[in-house]
Amino acid sequence: MENTILEIQFAIDTFYFLMMGALVMWMAAGFSMLEAGMVRSKNTAEILTKNIGLYAIACTTYMVYGYDVMYGGGVMLDGIEVIAKDATYAAPSDFFFQVVFVATAMSIVSGAVAERMKLFTFFAFAIVFTGVIYPMEGAWTWNGASVFGMYTLGDLGFADFAGSGIVHMAGAAAALSGVIVLGARRGKYNKDGSSNAIPGANMPLATLGTFILWLGWFGFNGGSVLAMASKESANAVAMVFLNTNAAAAGGVIAALILVKLLWGKADLTMALNGALAGLVAITAGPDTPTALEATLIGAVGGVLVVFSIDILDKVFKIDDPVGAISVHGVVGLWGLLAVPLTNSGVSFSGQLAGAGTIFVWVFGTSMVLWLVLKAIMGIRVTAEEEDEGVDITECGLEAYPEFTK
Repeated sequence: MENTILEIQFAIDTFYFLMMGALVMWMAAGFSMLEAGMVRSKNTAEILTKNIGLYAIACTTYMVYGYDVMYGGGVMLDGIEVIAKDATYAAPSDFFFQVVFVATAMSIVSGAVAERMKLFTFFAFAIVFTGVIYPMEGAWTWNGASVFGMYTLGDLGFADFAGSGIVHMAGAAAALSGVIVLGARRGKYNKDGSSNAIPGANMPLATLGTFILWLGWFGFNGGSVLAMASKESANAVAMVFLNTNAAAAGGVIAALILVKLLWGKADLTMALNGALAGLVAITAGPDTPTALEATLIGAVGGVLVVFSIDILDKVFKIDDPVGAISVHGVVGLWGLLAVPLTNSGVSFSGQLAGAGTIFVWVFGTSMVLWLVLKAIMGIRVTAEEEDEGVDITECGLEAYPEFTK
């Protein structure tokens, strides 16, 4: 009888895990629609090609090599074990859940470098990012491996429930390095340093993408409970769902109020980014706050993203068409720092150490990789190709041929 109960619990937990993974996979559609709406119509087909291509690359590369780096085998560097060799492979359901997280991290890069990067240079970066760069920092965080034999983040008091830092800030760090190497889009900045707005082509698509991501985030955070077949785990899942939704709502409300105060009008793109900022902010610790606390954590994320997008654009001249670096990077850091506010077992120093480790590793290795790819393959399309649109030059077709001829 006991064995039968355990088998039923295993079946329920595995089914739950797979369904949550499927929800996270659906976030790929959300990123695709969001980015397609936020770029100009002449670059739509290329951004969609990037999104389906990076998802396939992430799934294959992580299967062939990345999962082993993150959770298996053992990796030595100068005689020091940097990834624990006693790590064991988990069930296939765990691999599936982990691989959709890898694809999510890579999707963050896609939008930030939109409209001017060579397609296959981006794909080459995706291979290394999903096979080595992300799995290494994942091993140090979620697998508890020592960071080059020097320290373990768990011992420092670091915690990241579902990946505000491990997934989102990591993707943003890779995106930031890419944007720095790539440069801004043509016409984005004037000679006097002022910034020109380059509106996206399809706000309904961008809004649809945001709602898809909002839905997928229930799998992202809820699946990270890792179980469902007990009263305790079921209640934990319910609380994570509640807090995830509350934080997103808080992000939208705060962003809308702030832009109304600053600019006198509502701004749809900031409302969309406010929702995503709330989701990113709560991801590091959706299990411990009350619903009101989660709403406030999301609201702070919504405020931060408005200021961050404006400052990165106008002060630092970082051209990020979808605001990915602000949403996932700046707010990802806030999400990590918010965890100790509701979880006494986590320290601010540990969160800072974890954030620093993730950022330095991902930004540094990504910068080197972008520069190598720039030297070998070239990283940016020509000025003529950018003006014509990368749909034609990179994909040989247009997303809206009947509307552009």
